[in-house]
Amino acid sequence: MTTCPATCSVTRVARFGAALALAAAAGALITGKAVAQSSYPMIMSARPLAVQVGQASEVEVSARYNLYGAYQVFVTPEGVTGEVVVPEMPADQPPPAAKPDMPKIKVRFTAAPDAVPGPRSFRLATPSGASTVGQLVVVREAVMVEAADNDAMATAQAVTLPATLCGAIEKAEDVDFFKFTLAAAGAWTFHVHSSRCQDRIHDLQTHSDPILTLRNGGGTVLAASDNYFFADPLLHFNFTEPGDYYLDIRDVRYQGNADWQYSIEASNRPLVTNVFPSRVTPGTATRLELVGFHLPGDRTTLLTLPAEMPEGPVWLNLPLGESLVPAPLVISRLPGLIEAAGDNGTPAAAQPIEVPLGISGRISEPGDVDCYRFEARQGERFSFEVLARRHQSALDSVLRIVNEPGVVLVENDDLSTGRHNHADSMIENWTAPADGSCAIELSDLHQRGGPEYVYFLKVTRSEPYFTLDVDSDKTLLSGGTAGAIFVRVYRKNGFAGEVQLAVEGLPPGVTASCGRILAGSTDGCIILEAAPGAAQGAANVSISGSATVAAAEAGQPPLELVAIAQPMQEVYMPGGGRNHYPVDVHTVSVGGVMDLKAVKLSTTAVSLKPGESQKIDVTIERREGFSGNVTLDCLFQHLGSIYGNSLPPGVTIDEKNSQTALAGDQSQGHITLVAAADAKPVENQQVAVMANVSINFVMKYTYCGPPLSVSVLPP
Repeated sequence: MTTCPATCSVTRVARFGAALALAAAAGALITGKAVAQSSYPMIMSARPLAVQVGQASEVEVSARYNLYGAYQVFVTPEGVTGEVVVPEMPADQPPPAAKPDMPKIKVRFTAAPDAVPGPRSFRLATPSGASTVGQLVVVREAVMVEAADNDAMATAQAVTLPATLCGAIEKAEDVDFFKFTLAAAGAWTFHVHSSRCQDRIHDLQTHSDPILTLRNGGGTVLAASDNYFFADPLLHFNFTEPGDYYLDIRDVRYQGNADWQYSIEASNRPLVTNVFPSRVTPGTATRLELVGFHLPGDRTTLLTLPAEMPEGPVWLNLPLGESLVPAPLVISRLPGLIEAAGDNGTPAAAQPIEVPLGISGRISEPGDVDCYRFEARQGERFSFEVLARRHQSALDSVLRIVNEPGVVLVENDDLSTGRHNHADSMIENWTAPADGSCAIELSDLHQRGGPEYVYFLKVTRSEPYFTLDVDSDKTLLSGGTAGAIFVRVYRKNGFAGEVQLAVEGLPPGVTASCGRILAGSTDGCIILEAAPGAAQGAANVSISGSATVAAAEAGQPPLELVAIAQPMQEVYMPGGGRNHYPVDVHTVSVGGVMDLKAVKLSTTAVSLKPGESQKIDVTIERREGFSGNVTLDCLFQHLGSIYGNSLPPGVTIDEKNSQTALAGDQSQGHITLVAAADAKPVENQQVAVMANVSINFVMKYTYCGPPLSVSVLPP
C-alpha cells in the first residue's frame, strides 16, 4: 500500500464548470466539433447484451469516441473474461497513416461454467485511456439475436424456447415481435434486463422503460408486464394449451434509442428472486427458503459458506436438486435472529431482541408491520440499517423507533450513502432520550407485502467510523504526466478526525503522492505520476483511508479505523447536469500523448499567513496543433457544484487576481491563493493545480501539475 510522498504533472477525467469552459463547450456543440482533440472512450452499449454461461461469444461494443487500439478488457464481478477481437487486415495492405476512427469493436467474452448469472460491468483499456463502464448480462439459456425485420406480428421472428432473446428498442415506435410454439401446456417466465443495465452507462441521458406483452396466435393479449424489477418487466404465465404465441417488447412511451439494448430470458426452469432468511453466517449451515418461479415442492436448500467469506451483499449459485440457481444473499457475522412466527405487528407484541443483532425478516402480507423491542438507557447511541431494495427485495422500507407509549421518536424512509440515494432505510447514531423499552417498527411504504418482501435489519450500538468515495472511477495518464484523484469522507457517529489516504495496485511505472483529508474538511487528493518511459498499461486499484481515534475507555489502546473508498462513475444528466453511480473498481491507465503534455508550476510550496495571498504561475505545454481553450483551477467542480476541494479551510482562490482562462495558443496563467483572516494553522496540505480541456458540453479532461503543498502559518 502506498502512503506516499512525491512528485507529478498531468491528466485525469473530470467535469468542470467555469464560464470559459461552458462557452467553449457550447461553441463545440454549435460547430459540431469538440474543443479537445483527444478523448477517452465512453461505452454506450453491448450487442447482444447477454452471454451464455459456459460459452464464448463475440459482442459488438459501441462507444462515443475512439476504441481503436483497445488492448485490455476488465470485467467485474468474477466469472467472465474478455479479449479484444483484432480485425484481420490483408497481408498486402499497409498500416493506416493516421489512427482510424473506430467507435465500434468486437470483444470476445467468455463466461465460466460456474459463473453466477446476472449483470457484469466491463471496461476497455485503450491508448486514449480507460473507458467508462459498459454492461453485460450472463444468462443460462442460449442467446438469439433479433432479426432485422421483426417490427410487426406478420413479420415476427420465429424462435425456439427456452432461449435468451436479445435486441434493441432502437427507434421511436419500435416494437419487436417474437413468435414461438409450445408443444405442451405449462408455465413459462420471461425476464427482461434493459433499464437496470443503463444506470451505469455514463453518457446515456435517457433510459428505456420496456413493457412486455404476451399474445395468443390470433393476437389477443393474454398478459403484460411493465415494472417488476424497477423499470424492467418480469412476466410469469401458465399456458393452458399448446400452440403458437407471440411476445413483443417496446418502450412504454414509444421512444427508442439504438443503445437501448435488452435481453429476455424465456425459460421454464427455476428462477429465484429472493431467499428467506436473506442472511447467512459464514461457516454455519443455513436452511434457506427459495422465493420465485418454477420451484419444486420442497423450496428449501441447505447452504454452508466458507468461514473466510467476506461480509456484505452477494449473488451466489445455490444448490437446488441437481442444478444451481443464482440468488441474492447477505453475508454477516453479527449475532443472528430470524423473525418469529406469530403476531409482532405492534410495539406491545414486539419480539424482544438483544443489541447488537442482525435480523432476517419479511413483510409477509399487505399491511404487515414487524416490531422488535430492545432496552435502552438514557444517552445510549444506536444505529439501524435495512438492506432490502438494494438487493432485489420488493420492500420499500419505512423504519421507526417508538417508545413504550407508542410515540414515534425518529423515522426514516430513504437513505443516502453520500453521492447516491437508496430506497432502503437507515437511522444512524440515534440517542435514547430516557431509560426504558423502545420498539423498532418496520413496514413497506406502500403497505404492500408478500414472500419477496424480505429484509436484513442491522441493529448495533453506534461507534465512530467513516466511509469514503472517489470521484470518479478512472485516472488517465501518459508517460511523464500526472493526474489527480479526489476522495471524499463521510464521518459517522462522532468521528471528526483527519484521514490519511493510500492507494495500492498501481500499474508499472506509476507512483503516487497521497494527501490527507483534514479534520473539518471533506476532501483530499492523491496525485499519480507516470514515469517518462512508462509503458502502455492499465490496472484496477484500491483506494483507502486510515485514521486513529481515542479509545472510549481510559487505559485502552487507540482505535484504528480503515475504509476502502467506493469508486463513483460520473453520469451525464439531461440538461448538462452531473450525477454519480457506484461502480466496482477505479482503473488507472497509461496511454498515448493527450492535448496537454505538461502542467508546470512556479512553486510547489506555498505558506500563507492569515489575510495573506500568494500567486502561483502556471505554464502548460500544448501538444503540437492543439489550440483549444484551457481553464485552470484548484477545485474539482461543475456548474458551481464542488466535487473536490483539498484546500485548507479558510484558503480560497482569489478569482479577481487570477488568470485561469487560457484561450487559443496561450500557455501561461496564474492562480492566486488567499487565506482568510481567521484561517487556522495547517502544515503541508496537498493540493492539485489542474488544467481543464472541454471534450463536450459537460465532459472535460483534467490535467494536473506537481503536488502543491499549502501551509497556513500561525497569526
